[in-house]
Amino acid sequence: MSRRRSRSAPDGGISRRRFLGWSAAAGAVAVFGPVRLRAATEPLIRRSIPASAERIPVIGLGTARTFDVDPGDPAAMAPLQGVMSRFFEGGGRLVDSSPMYGHAEAVVGALARQLGIADELFMATKVWTRGREDGIAQMERSGERMGGGRLELVQVHNLVDLRTQLDTLRRWREAGRVRYIGVTHYRSDMHRELAGIVEREPIDFVQFNYNIVQRNAEQRLLPAAADRGVAVLVNEPFERGTLFRRVRGRALPAWAGEVGASSWAQYFLKFIVSHPAVTCAIPATSDPAHAADNVGAAHGALPDASGRERMVGYFRDL
Repeated sequence: MSRRRSRSAPDGGISRRRFLGWSAAAGAVAVFGPVRLRAATEPLIRRSIPASAERIPVIGLGTARTFDVDPGDPAAMAPLQGVMSRFFEGGGRLVDSSPMYGHAEAVVGALARQLGIADELFMATKVWTRGREDGIAQMERSGERMGGGRLELVQVHNLVDLRTQLDTLRRWREAGRVRYIGVTHYRSDMHRELAGIVEREPIDFVQFNYNIVQRNAEQRLLPAAADRGVAVLVNEPFERGTLFRRVRGRALPAWAGEVGASSWAQYFLKFIVSHPAVTCAIPATSDPAHAADNVGAAHGALPDASGRERMVGYFRDL
């Protein structure tokens, strides 16, 4: 049971059609031309954001490393256009980025506008700098790069200058400049500190690493998020690819369909999002086929507690 008082979500009408766009991003749109996408019609697995009860699909899209390309280069943008379109058509909505990721924010904004889906995405990014004024300037640039409208979620990236940036983010949330605020890290040795922040700070989201082999978060961090009513984003769901290397050449178990998995990627992702405290996992990819496969984990069955342990045991014994 959450001990936090829920806040009503701000009213709708979030528009990114006022996209300010950089010239390079605008050039990419001109090269590719308009694209019309269809949204997924199959039922999606969604989880509620405790602060508002807004429901989002359990698979999102990360952009670290994969989206750091020149937004004015059609050859570099083409596969990422495919990633974004396959992700959206599969029902994905939350896209997570950061100014730390090079051109990623601008690429996300350019593709979302070009595909005509900017107003339907849940845009999340981070602040990654020191000082109040530098933090404000960076967040304003991020908003412009990702579309020009209000961002849904801004997170303090890797806890850099945490107190200063959280103070600004609280004011922005109160003023309606951002809907949700949070904190992030990617290392298991930071889970204790993240848990302390979750337990004492009025944040809406926490983002950290968690997967079928890195389960440290189950000890304190995931329970703290559930108890305090904080939404959870999961990064490093594939342990930077090491999980795939472990299963290379091996078939899924015959019972994988019982937990809704038709690929190893879905096996790993469904393990993560079946934890009741997890809101959304954010795998990153530059391959459109992988994007479609990943977001497929937001459909079909999820394992129960015994199914999760079965998945862990099978993988451990490979």
